[in-house]
Amino acid sequence: MYFLFFLIIPICALIAKASQNSFIDFITIATQPIALSAYSVTFSMAFVASLFNAFFGFILAWVLVRYNFPGKRFLDAAIDLPFAVPTSVAGLTLATVYSPEGWIGEFLGRFGIQVIYTRLGVATAMVFVSLPFVVRSLQPVLQEIDSQIEEASWSLGASPYSTFRKVLFPPLLPAFITGVTLGFSRAIGEYGSLVLVSSNIPYKDLIASVLIFQNLEQYSLGQATVIATVVLLISFSILLGVSSIQSWNRNKQK
Repeated sequence: MYFLFFLIIPICALIAKASQNSFIDFITIATQPIALSAYSVTFSMAFVASLFNAFFGFILAWVLVRYNFPGKRFLDAAIDLPFAVPTSVAGLTLATVYSPEGWIGEFLGRFGIQVIYTRLGVATAMVFVSLPFVVRSLQPVLQEIDSQIEEASWSLGASPYSTFRKVLFPPLLPAFITGVTLGFSRAIGEYGSLVLVSSNIPYKDLIASVLIFQNLEQYSLGQATVIATVVLLISFSILLGVSSIQSWNRNKQK
């Protein structure tokens, strides 16, 4: 019942609304230059944020599981902060810190780097809201790996790199892919923080979610529905592809 009323019916309603347009009108709206630019900015910046989260999220999860240090509990609790903080608050915080007058923005400005109101600001906000997915997906798997497996590998003459690549990383791979994919999906759907850190100018840093909202403000429900449907289909295709890769990897391991 939950799956039906909170997922299937809303998605079907969205697709049904979009299908009220003729095929030619649907393609025309979906491929208009401003929409193509919004797709490009959204998915490219989400991809950049996913790469960042994949690298640093893995390191952060590894450090939290394998090492003890002062402030570990505080850092571990802070990972979930993006889940608890309203996205508008997150956007305001990022805009304050990375503005030309902010602590970090002023420093970066000395090197000619502007974060706020650029695509870099979009990627920064996406990193903020999606990093916890990678860390929280990896932590339980890392905690279940027995340290004796590593010791056995070392006793057989394997180097630390070989032990990591052949012994530790394979069982981590499914959780790693899941976390990165969830973070990528979360970045695509972000709105509240991005609307504050980007200039929302078409062909510059306008993202798909903001474009949809702008169409709704202009009472262009048909255009908003078509663009939302395109983003939905692309996101679902990516998730389906990743799920297929994970199934293939599990079958290969068996």
